[in-house]
Amino acid sequence: MKKLQFESLVISDLEGEEFGHPSHSHTYYEMIYVLKGNGNHHINNIILPYKCGDLFLISPDDQHYFEYNKYSRLIFIKFTDDYFKGNKHLSPDSFAMNSPENVMRKQILKEKKLIFTEPCKTILKKTIENILSYNCRKDVSTSPIVFYQILSIFGLIKEATSKMDIRLDFGLQNKEDVISYIHQNIYQPETIRIKNIAYHFNISPTYFSAYFKRNFEVSYRDYVNDYRMALIERRMESGQNTIKQIAYEFGFTDESHLSHYFKNKKSKTLGSYKNKSRSLA
Repeated sequence: MKKLQFESLVISDLEGEEFGHPSHSHTYYEMIYVLKGNGNHHINNIILPYKCGDLFLISPDDQHYFEYNKYSRLIFIKFTDDYFKGNKHLSPDSFAMNSPENVMRKQILKEKKLIFTEPCKTILKKTIENILSYNCRKDVSTSPIVFYQILSIFGLIKEATSKMDIRLDFGLQNKEDVISYIHQNIYQPETIRIKNIAYHFNISPTYFSAYFKRNFEVSYRDYVNDYRMALIERRMESGQNTIKQIAYEFGFTDESHLSHYFKNKKSKTLGSYKNKSRSLA
């Protein structure tokens, strides 16, 4: 089920013994602040325990619901893409490259809970209370006061992620950097495993895989295998390297490991390929 919202900004308050909504997604973005209670937040098949003072970020890509353990009160700040576009004149220049919408979509923030320390924890609570106080106004979606309060929440998120060593600058914007890193480290298989290359660029492995497929129209695993195979074939065709030397260069455990890899990818043995290369030379 996908919930719809047509207003650019909606602030709501949900209090009770249970959440009352099944797992769902939205057409909008949603910041959820826990004002009271505890339980579990289920998001994208991940379970994160919640307590008073926690903040969760939900984007249209996410599926989620709450499971209450204790009477809870949740504050929802829901906005569409139009909210920040309509207030662009009030936004700082830094949002040009790293918009609130991009922050809300950050996959690692669905896998880890934001940790706010003092005084940020108290400031966040007061900011939420300020927004709630202004919610009685009819012009809440166009109010500069509310807009700046919401911006201050993103400032608090930035400080919290910085202390948690989470980058919000989307370092993978430059595709050439990713390809360059793969090419430089193709001879060290461990370095370019998904979890390690994702760690290098400070993002979640899940987001990295999706990013790569979206930007290069091929899976990351297929790209690495195809590039490695092209280099191995080039070494074979040159006749300057033994199979043992090639295996060592590309990080295979031995000749047998390389031979198995080659046959699995090319459906032919290294020996037959080497003989064919010689006959064509």
